[in-house]
Amino acid sequence: MSCKTLTVPARILRHFFHKPRGVVHLDPMRMYYGSRQVVPGSAVRTVDLRSDTVTKPGAGMRRAMAEAEVGDNVFGEDPTVNELQKFAADMFGMEAALYVPTGTMSNLIAVMVHCRERGDEMIVGDLSHIHVYEQGGSAQVAGVHSVTVTTLADGTFDINQLISKIRHGYPNQHYPRSRLVCVENTHNVQGGRVLPLSFLQELRSVADEFGLAVHMDGARVMHAAVALGVQPADILQHCHSVSVCLSKGLGAPVGTMLGGSKDFIQRAVRACQALGGGMRQLGVLAAAGKIALSDMIGRLEEDHRKARSFAQALLECDPPLYQLDLNTVETNILRFHLRDTQMSPVEFCKRMAGVDEEEVEALGQGVKVLMFPHLGGAVRAVWHLGISEEDTQLAILKAQFVAQQHKLKSSRAS
Repeated sequence: MSCKTLTVPARILRHFFHKPRGVVHLDPMRMYYGSRQVVPGSAVRTVDLRSDTVTKPGAGMRRAMAEAEVGDNVFGEDPTVNELQKFAADMFGMEAALYVPTGTMSNLIAVMVHCRERGDEMIVGDLSHIHVYEQGGSAQVAGVHSVTVTTLADGTFDINQLISKIRHGYPNQHYPRSRLVCVENTHNVQGGRVLPLSFLQELRSVADEFGLAVHMDGARVMHAAVALGVQPADILQHCHSVSVCLSKGLGAPVGTMLGGSKDFIQRAVRACQALGGGMRQLGVLAAAGKIALSDMIGRLEEDHRKARSFAQALLECDPPLYQLDLNTVETNILRFHLRDTQMSPVEFCKRMAGVDEEEVEALGQGVKVLMFPHLGGAVRAVWHLGISEEDTQLAILKAQFVAQQHKLKSSRAS
């Protein structure tokens, strides 16, 4: 279904613009949880594209959790956890793996293990999740200094710039010691971009030359593997460690797998315990993680296809409100801009999440589409297992309706 298949009666839109207009005060921190008043008695469908973290475990996963064999995981006696860790290590092509509560903790543990002394330094992309969204935990908790390289549009960075950031001549009383390079795959802020294998290969070669470790924040690395048509191990062979989230699109309610060498994981267990990650009868959650890794990766291609379908529809919308490069839509994350600066990303997201009488009459029902305003004046939408083909088509209809509303409002104002 293309955006052009939607025709909204002009009289309905005229009615909208003849209603009294008042000053609208927008609070971007609250808008995700509230919207315009929903028409009483109308059918409302919610399409939640805020993040792939909103997924919920299905019936089979819940059943596996209820029936999981458990033991004291801190003693190493939970069989379900042990099976999951072995399964993940084999999938990653690494010697060992550790189940931890969150991706933020997993990344922090990796930093703590690779950078063994306070005052060591890691090199990260300036738009990376570790640098932007994890509260500076590497400095706050681990005492590790960060230096940034410029994140490029495809999620990579310039290797020569990386080399220029490496400290040489250690020990030197003035400088920290370069220990670690972190990459993110797929790259969240840059719209789910997949790091090319050639980049990772070159990065590993440079890291080996200068004695650095490579850690991948691979929260969505399974998306990268599906997009490239390769096994996860083909990507991770270029890294010393990886953090893989089980609750971003894979459907598990919680958990991240940290992979690396046996020595790395032994040290990681100690760091995890210090951070409060030593959980006891963890098999209840690990059972969900086993299903996430064994059964849910193959379906990620559906999310990629739906995201691209939505992106294509935005480009075909009349009026042409939306701006994006279809070539950058590689996985389940879509970032797009609004051509008309009179509508901010915050206002757009508020309109997409709101339902009024005109919409119900035009579309036959109310559709609340939840998205996030994002960095760089963009809007972000993320597809996941909770979004059906029908949801995607309804989101397309809503985007077209909002574009038509905005055009009529702008015409009337001019």
